[in-house]
Amino acid sequence: MVYKMFDILFWQVLCAALLIFSVAVGYYVVKFGFIILRIQDTVENALDVMDERYARISEILSIPIYSDSPEIKRVVEDISQSRDAILKIAGEFASIDEAEATLEDPE
Repeated sequence: MVYKMFDILFWQVLCAALLIFSVAVGYYVVKFGFIILRIQDTVENALDVMDERYARISEILSIPIYSDSPEIKRVVEDISQSRDAILKIAGEFASIDEAEATLEDPE
């Protein structure tokens, strides 16, 4: 009889511990899920801003320069490299987004 009561008590304690553990894990899963969603929104907004800046920089670079000053040429080259970096970063984010879309919908 004592052994049977110990067996029942053991299972009750085990179930209670698993319930507490499950609640804690559920809390952190939801918490991290919201963090990931906020990060995703931030990245999407950043990509929109980068697209706007890329278009502006491309527009500025299309204007001919009427000065042979080396400083101005360096600034134009820096702007061009910045534009290329923006394109590369946006491409990296887009490829990550495309890979996630492919994983979600393999059609």
